[in-house]
Amino acid sequence: MPPPADIVKVAIEWPGAFPKLMEIDQVSAQMAQQLHERIQSSSMDMKLDALKDLANSSRDITFAQEFINLDGISLLTQMVESGTDFGDLLSFTLTAFVELMDHGIVSWDTFSVAFIKKIASYVCKAAMDTAVLQRSLAILESMVLNSQDLYQKVAQEITIGQLIPHLQGTDQDIQTYTIAVINALFLKAPEEKRQVTQSQKQLRSIILSNVIRSNKPINDEMAHQLYVLQVLTFNLLEDRMMTKMDPQDQAQRDIIFELRRIAFDVECDSNNSGSIEKRKSMYTRDYKNVCLLSIMLVFIPPGMLALDNMLYFARHHQDAYIRIVLENSSREDKHECPFGRSSIELTKMLCEILKVGELPSENCHDFHPMFFTHDRSFEEFFCICIQLLNKTWKEMRATSEDFNKVMQVVKEQITRALTIKPNSLDQFKSRLQNLSYTEILKLRQSERMNQEDFQSRPILELREKIQPEIMELIKQQRLNRLCEGTCFRKISSRRRQDKFWYCRLSPNHKVLHYGDLEESPQGEVPHDSLQDKLPVADIKAVVTGKDCPHMKEKGALKQNKELLELAFSVLYESDEYLNFIAPDKHEYCVWTDGLNALLGKEMTSEFTRSDMDTLLNMEMKLRLLDLENIQIPEVPPPIPKEPSNYDFVYDCN
Repeated sequence: MPPPADIVKVAIEWPGAFPKLMEIDQVSAQMAQQLHERIQSSSMDMKLDALKDLANSSRDITFAQEFINLDGISLLTQMVESGTDFGDLLSFTLTAFVELMDHGIVSWDTFSVAFIKKIASYVCKAAMDTAVLQRSLAILESMVLNSQDLYQKVAQEITIGQLIPHLQGTDQDIQTYTIAVINALFLKAPEEKRQVTQSQKQLRSIILSNVIRSNKPINDEMAHQLYVLQVLTFNLLEDRMMTKMDPQDQAQRDIIFELRRIAFDVECDSNNSGSIEKRKSMYTRDYKNVCLLSIMLVFIPPGMLALDNMLYFARHHQDAYIRIVLENSSREDKHECPFGRSSIELTKMLCEILKVGELPSENCHDFHPMFFTHDRSFEEFFCICIQLLNKTWKEMRATSEDFNKVMQVVKEQITRALTIKPNSLDQFKSRLQNLSYTEILKLRQSERMNQEDFQSRPILELREKIQPEIMELIKQQRLNRLCEGTCFRKISSRRRQDKFWYCRLSPNHKVLHYGDLEESPQGEVPHDSLQDKLPVADIKAVVTGKDCPHMKEKGALKQNKELLELAFSVLYESDEYLNFIAPDKHEYCVWTDGLNALLGKEMTSEFTRSDMDTLLNMEMKLRLLDLENIQIPEVPPPIPKEPSNYDFVYDCN
């Protein structure tokens, strides 16, 4: 078999490097052969030591390739299928299997039903070794995510009901892996199976009590899995959101007439004919609104989801529904807050805020605990917000022409309330009570004052003068952050990312120190523990996004917009690259800014622009503090003519 093209290129361009590469390959091949033989030993102690070494060595892709060439994956699967290994033997076997599969060399479709059944049995057992359970859950997640055929097989072996007991323990890692498997099953399930079942309702309740409200703080990976579950749950609404109303469908028309009946007939005293007549006198105008509502529900989104929300509100919050409808029915036409139109536009807005119908983001952790407190959380969310809309309409004394303005204010109220991540729907409701229209105006005014930009010529000249000082301050901050260093995750084919590496700049700004870590550090990592170095003088360029080599090589990553936005690479001598994927946008901006500053290039990130605006505005306000309420002229005062003589000058000597 001819050598790979990249090895041939290395041999031609750097002849001295080729023997070293060959030597590394030979060592890996010998080690793979030895471990392949040792893990088949009849001695349990020798076999255990060999499996430990295999689990550690499998992280290296060169070794992994050699071991896989020896049909090592098949050997490991046979060992699992035999069912003779337990405890540490089984744990290290599964760990080695996960590490080897992580490199993406072998397809997941090659595994037998017997292997799947065995892995599933470890998950279904009531008492199982924690390490074995953790690896088994990771394998099931990868199977489901990487193959539709394997999803079918796994789904036959595992149900949500069998996974729920793992959420009732106290090990957050096991809970995280369990929710990851549930999310994977949910994500790959065909549409006809994506519906809320009794098990899913039980799942929500258990997650709320054992995960969200547990004494342990929620780590980033758990937050991400809860966010994914939240998104997938709300995506169940997409079908109704994209379903148009059929004006000829009598069942759908009956729902609209039921909304009218609840508002005008419920709690009517049969003896109070005057009250009945008064309400029925409104039917003519209301019938016109019903017809208009039928027409509006034809548009998608929000389609039939808006009608579902209105009916839920009418049935489960009947008093509030009747009050809103009757209140608006008694107002003048121009001051009426149209319930039908408001409900439709509000439902559409809530779907946009919660991104209903969109796939989960790869790096987002933005879950809201309050949505796990109720089986019908979206409908309850709507019921709170429709009452807010009616309250805000009255506070603004709005007319029909102000409808869009009211919706903008309501959206701002909702998004501001969501930023504090309320723990319950009641807390969310209380937060909205404090965000009245008057309060929103005060907040807007305060923010405008903070962002006020003076446009007079002297002010602009002063800004230009102090801007280089601020940029130098930002540059020093970026370099200081690089000196502190950052822990980066290694991206693999599985969603779970347990491998870390650390990179930091030396205090003299001349060397980048980096190296692999066993686990995420709690603080700064000292220079002497990082085995690799890269002199800053050797750095040729910094590339980002799709120009990065690691984004070009891995097709799956290339398609991921979030990872593309966080990827950057350092090109140094001999066309070598040091590849990064930042943990978040903030770290991405810090590192790209800092590296560009080291190279003497301009810092162009969004973070730099934001810092520049903030610091520049603060400095301007401080410098102009003594000029408050003083009118600054557009042009400087004229310079007076020179005096005819300077006799008035006093000579101190």
